[in-house]
Amino acid sequence: MTDLTGLTTPLCATLGIRHPVFQAPIGSAATPELAAAVSGAGGLGSLALTWTPPAAAREAIRRVRELTDRPFAVNLVLDFPVEELLEVCLAERVPVLSTFWGDPTGVRARVRGSGTVHLHTVGSVAEAGAAVEAGVDAVVAQGWEAGGHVRGRTSTMALVPAVVDRVAPVPVLAAGGIADGRGLAAALALGAQGAWMGTRFLTAHEAASHPTYRDAVRAAAPDDAAYTRCFDGGWPDAPHRALRNSTMAAWEEAGSPAAPGRPDEGGVVAADEAGGTHRRYEDTVPLAGMTGDLEALALYAGQSAGLVADGAPAADLVTTILAQARRLLPRLD
Repeated sequence: MTDLTGLTTPLCATLGIRHPVFQAPIGSAATPELAAAVSGAGGLGSLALTWTPPAAAREAIRRVRELTDRPFAVNLVLDFPVEELLEVCLAERVPVLSTFWGDPTGVRARVRGSGTVHLHTVGSVAEAGAAVEAGVDAVVAQGWEAGGHVRGRTSTMALVPAVVDRVAPVPVLAAGGIADGRGLAAALALGAQGAWMGTRFLTAHEAASHPTYRDAVRAAAPDDAAYTRCFDGGWPDAPHRALRNSTMAAWEEAGSPAAPGRPDEGGVVAADEAGGTHRRYEDTVPLAGMTGDLEALALYAGQSAGLVADGAPAADLVTTILAQARRLLPRLD
């Protein structure tokens, strides 16, 4: 069996984790069980709590702690109201806070001195520099290949080393297009201190993704993950990457019109277990328990979907990624 004991980085030591595998906050598909499984396997699991009521956010954080004693992260999107959620995170002494899509300065002022490590995701070298000037502890450099909402237009291969050069000695994580040990090894070779992976964990057994969503990810080729503005749901002027589906095809055939002039604007396409309805073009992914035309919902995924052919327990995914990377990196100085 491959020896994984040496596969670590200085940022891992700072965070109190063993290995440089970071589960990206994959929206409502991220569960406490997923975060705990990744963290328990030596990586860093994440919850995505921006649209979660504060009481439910507190419950999710405490659930992770019931399942593991390892560090984990909570993600907040800064162009939405997150003040109450930030208070919950700080009161619960969340080990790691990751932020995205906005200026981290105000959050950083609150986090400083709390003991919580603050990571911020960026899409450009300039944005990385601004985040470091705001005082964040580490930067996630998100390449254009990434799934979900995409901050910049530069590929991971070009962006990561440029960000590393700009912000050193502040640690950098690589995001976008990474789904296996080859990608992790490449990220480390580019100077990153870990890989931030979302699409790979959409098919983890502990994720809340619906089988329809999982099947679409497993069947996808890299070019099936389109860079688009088809889906919205309140994100401010936010391009994103999602798998092509019937909603996107009809929208593109109509000339990609803006709301409210999109085909079947406002049409209900799915329902959840609580009786809530979900409309076409919403920022909603298919989750376990939903019914309806689930293929028509947003199937957020990155170009690395072309590397995801199976599902497995999250701990097994982490171990497989690490083993493959370790074979490619027989020695880390």
